Amino acid sequence: MAEIDRKAGLGDNESVMHTGIRRKDRVSTEQIARSVPVIRQTESPRSAAEHPRSHKPNESRDRTLSCRYELKYRISESQAAAIREYIRPYLPLDKYSKDKPRNEYSISSLYFDSEQLSLYRETRTGKKNRFKLRIRAYADGEYEPRFAEIKRRINGVIIKSRAKILPDQVPDVIAGKRIVLPHEIDDESLKQFQLYFKSINARPVTLVRYKRQAFEGDDDNRVRITFDRNLQFKSTKQPIVTVNGGGWQSVSMDFVVLELKFTARYPMWLTHLVKSFALPQSAMSKYGASVEQACEDGFCAPQVGVF
Repeated sequence: MAEIDRKAGLGDNESVMHTGIRRKDRVSTEQIARSVPVIRQTESPRSAAEHPRSHKPNESRDRTLSCRYELKYRISESQAAAIREYIRPYLPLDKYSKDKPRNEYSISSLYFDSEQLSLYRETRTGKKNRFKLRIRAYADGEYEPRFAEIKRRINGVIIKSRAKILPDQVPDVIAGKRIVLPHEIDDESLKQFQLYFKSINARPVTLVRYKRQAFEGDDDNRVRITFDRNLQFKSTKQPIVTVNGGGWQSVSMDFVVLELKFTARYPMWLTHLVKSFALPQSAMSKYGASVEQACEDGFCAPQVGVF
């Protein structure tokens, strides 16, 4: 991965796998942010002359947490209801959940992997430093954006970069064609995505869809809590990211995925929440669960069976 970063124009001190932090040292998000190309959301777009095809005007900035800690738990529906009531004094619903039925919105992601599913296997074996490649969508439509994302886990810290593209640009992106985007940050993120993609000779594997209810604070620590359910997948080789349509298969999952995300410090009230509900931390990869369900249902080629 260090070689990938070198090709992307990152120096040794910026490499996502070589952070310049000794293993025995405690890793902080501030140190990670100095050591990797974390995507900031404040740069202005390039001029129309540089990029004639821009996205919709007056878009709000992307509030995705680019460098964060992330803790996952498997909880029951009754626990989910109680935890929602517990956190309401601390966090409001995020703007995407507020006006939706049941305060939930859909997320669909097209995941990419090598022919032998190396990224899936690294997740399943718990490799300390790993990454995922996906293109994410929240709605269907000709001008609804897609987001090409690299989600990296470095020493327990989640680092995510993503580039906003249009649906009809997806095939060119995964074909490695050069696309100039209106924001410089998106442009650099897309270059990295394509380099990572090429490094493992990636290909589309599966679409993963689920419903999310999210609560988020607006202070510097940016605490975000999400409840994910109704996990579904659709095995595909096509470079198309859709939210609706047919052909979806359900993943056997009798629990809700609770995720606690924060950028700087673990608030005391979160400590009380985890203790009050006796929550045991648990790994949960939606992509991994979808691959395993697909193989169990007979959608995997024999040579890449995961069991």
